[in-house]
Amino acid sequence: MSLKVIVILLGIAGILGIAIGYYLRLIISLGKKGSMELDIKEMLLTAKEEAKKITTEAQTKADTLIEQSKQDIREKEEKAEQTESRLIKKEDLLDKRQTDIDKEVEIIKERISEIRIIRDRTEKIEQEKKETLQKTARLTEEEARTELLKTIEKNAEADLLVRIQKLETSGQETLENKAKDILAMSIQRLASSVAADVMSTNVSIPNDEIKGKIIGKEGRNIKAFERMTGVEVIVDDTPGAITISSFDPVRRHVAKAALEELIKDGRIQPAKIEKAVEQAQADINKSIKEKGEQAAYECGVVGLDPRILLILGRLHFRTSYGQNVLQHSIEMSHIAGMIAEEIGANVAVAKAGALLHDLGKALDHEVAGTHVEIGRRILQKFGANEDIIKAMQAHHEEYPYETIESRIVQTADAISGARPGARSDSIENYLKRLGDLEAIANGFKGVEKSYALQAGREIRIFVKPEDVTDLEARNMARDIALKIEKDLKYPGEIKVTIVRELRAVEFAR
Repeated sequence: MSLKVIVILLGIAGILGIAIGYYLRLIISLGKKGSMELDIKEMLLTAKEEAKKITTEAQTKADTLIEQSKQDIREKEEKAEQTESRLIKKEDLLDKRQTDIDKEVEIIKERISEIRIIRDRTEKIEQEKKETLQKTARLTEEEARTELLKTIEKNAEADLLVRIQKLETSGQETLENKAKDILAMSIQRLASSVAADVMSTNVSIPNDEIKGKIIGKEGRNIKAFERMTGVEVIVDDTPGAITISSFDPVRRHVAKAALEELIKDGRIQPAKIEKAVEQAQADINKSIKEKGEQAAYECGVVGLDPRILLILGRLHFRTSYGQNVLQHSIEMSHIAGMIAEEIGANVAVAKAGALLHDLGKALDHEVAGTHVEIGRRILQKFGANEDIIKAMQAHHEEYPYETIESRIVQTADAISGARPGARSDSIENYLKRLGDLEAIANGFKGVEKSYALQAGREIRIFVKPEDVTDLEARNMARDIALKIEKDLKYPGEIKVTIVRELRAVEFAR
């Protein structure tokens, strides 16, 4: 073969080889491409499933959040509605109150206007009356007042003379008996304070330096002590002693016990004084109970209510005409028992009636009525035997003698009081005046307590600050002084002191 043909064949063979190679390469390439498309399709399917799952979960969460938000919105709307409703009600209430206040203000204004008109009219009428009176009498206001007072004095004088003449014609004997009855009743109620020879009590002190503590800075301690106890403390030059003065023995005993405790403690100031006085009062009350029980035991009187014995014990601090009332009652009980045994009467009733005959004297300054009437009410209240009440009530002949025991009690009273040296009346009028002085002060409204001091030359009155103002206290002092001048007879002058003290107490816990 020729070279040309060989070259042509080689060229054809090369072209065929290239064509076959390209075809094979194309087939291989198409195979790989199909495999990649499958992988891509699988990936797309997987991605779609995951996307759908995520979308579903997101939709579920979104629905939940939306529902919760709607619930929160509904609750807030309900609260807002409730708040709005309350505010509307409050506004309505405030509007109503404001309306009521406006109406009341208008009513008050109208009343003020009416009062002013009435006052002006009254002043005008009063002025017209004064002018008419002056024109009629041709006198000035001062001259008319003087003339009126003279007329009243003359009329009162004539009236008194007429009454005196009528009293004289009604019988001197009847008047004297009536006066004696009134005097006896007064003595029974008020002549029961202390022994005639004991008006003060001395308290021993370890040294004179303690006097300065008792007095305190600017007299603060001694004033507080006197105010709380109602006694007068005399700190003089007497060595080793301080004097407590009071016509009431209970106050003196309380003051003495409190002062001794303060001296023993050594710390003397108003708070300690108040505490010591309260403790002393508690101790005296305990002593009173013991004295009552001891008296009943000594006389052999049983079956009495403990409250009766408590009142009976108070008689240990009472005297009548210088005679200790409790000792007098014990003595009477023994005498009555002897008489009853001799004549065959009821010994127990006679002794009990005698022991309790002056029971009312323990409260005669605190309760209205004679001591016999007070004693009857006490025994009836606490369930005492009716025979005992009948036995004790006739010892001053205020009640009839209903039983033989009542006559025995009256006889025993006369024997015990009439024996030589049993009684003394040297200071009865003085003690009566002190009692009357305190009774006048205690009769005014708002008075908490009062003490007669300085042998009756001063009455110190403590008022309730919530009931009496400062101005009313001043007026009360003047009114009490005028009533003392009118009702009592006394030498010299009496100082009326009113103390108004307000205390505010609170506790920090």
